[in-house]
Amino acid sequence: MTTCAQEYEKKRTSPEDAIRLVKNGTTVVYGMSISQPPALLMAFADAARAGSLNGVRLYTFLPREHAARSVLMPDLCDCLLNYSWFVGAADRDMVKVGLDYFVPSYLHQIPKLVSEFMEADIVMTTVSPMDKAGYFSFGTGNDYISTAARHCKTLIVEVNRNMPRVFGDSQLHISEVDAIVENHVPLLELRNADRKPEDDIIGPAIAGMVPDGATIQLGVGNLPNAVARYLSGHTDLGLHTELFTEGMVDLIETGVINGRKKTLHPRKHVFTTAAGTQAMYEFMDDNPAMESYPASYVCDPGIIAKNETMISINSVLEVDLMGQANAEYLEGATFSGTGGQLDFVRGAFASKGGKSILAFYSTAKGGTISRIVPRLPIGSVVTTPRADTDFLATEHGIVSLKGRSTRDRALLIISLAHPKFRDGLMEEAENMYLI
Repeated sequence: MTTCAQEYEKKRTSPEDAIRLVKNGTTVVYGMSISQPPALLMAFADAARAGSLNGVRLYTFLPREHAARSVLMPDLCDCLLNYSWFVGAADRDMVKVGLDYFVPSYLHQIPKLVSEFMEADIVMTTVSPMDKAGYFSFGTGNDYISTAARHCKTLIVEVNRNMPRVFGDSQLHISEVDAIVENHVPLLELRNADRKPEDDIIGPAIAGMVPDGATIQLGVGNLPNAVARYLSGHTDLGLHTELFTEGMVDLIETGVINGRKKTLHPRKHVFTTAAGTQAMYEFMDDNPAMESYPASYVCDPGIIAKNETMISINSVLEVDLMGQANAEYLEGATFSGTGGQLDFVRGAFASKGGKSILAFYSTAKGGTISRIVPRLPIGSVVTTPRADTDFLATEHGIVSLKGRSTRDRALLIISLAHPKFRDGLMEEAENMYLI
């Protein structure tokens, strides 16, 4: 009988040989963000540049530096068609000029897209080393890739000893893998941006809305991280989040987050993707309290709502006087994506005792532009519709829009604007017959 170790050696190969499994005209799905496999992506780009691949469609979510240096290189656009479910710095400019294609999607639906709506010929992702029972772990990336891995024709994994071994529904058996490449390089890191003075106003104000014993979700950006800094005095918080980040580690290590009062997965820190520092990855590794599940589970509004007192905290780019929030479109172009924001907005509101908070700075570009506008610009997008918007927060306060009339919500939203823009917004509200 073949042992797991023998099967591993049989399937182990070079990146170049693994990429030979890809044929012209096929569809490839690869891991998001930290899980993107650098050796395989570089071999993919080299094969395309040598003329071995053409008409290949590649799908990912939030491409990072490894993709930017390989399959997203402009000289490969004629033979590789790149698609993103969430745009990042690596492909933002390419999306603007039509060299990369954005696919609007709710994160919790992407696993269904890869399993039912498209035929994934090849799936590639980074995984942790195999354990003695023959199991790898998806590590920082469960999201859609765990589903894609089980609904593809060929699965190629890039084993990296720096990828943490994570529990939950994150195990992949050697028998499910077709080819193995080893590449032990440091994982990409995601460090917080510099703090702004407004963070120390908004952060404690939102933290004050989080009751002890609540289960929290913190989104991407400065403001959710600012909230994390001001939760240090809380007790018995739980975690059910799309993204696991550095600030959450501090809260777990100090006992603020322990999950004891969670109504779903008590004492477990549930997430679907993670990005942070090397220290965070080491904290996650082989930690039985850390559990990852597919985005179809973690970000399903119905599942989120099973957490009592679920508090969702996300950031947005701009809000209009109707209460519509845009978190993904900036200066006439796609900036990011829908991700799991609306999933958690809806799930948190449906939770018993839950609430959703959307935070943003009141101005941009050194205070010259108001992030509160009369109407979202023509061509812009709505990430959170007005009927879903619950709490809004800026450095000028926090307001609740649920159950409010269009008149009341317009006045409340204007109160969040920088004082120098309020008169103009009041005038626009009158012109729109809101007040």
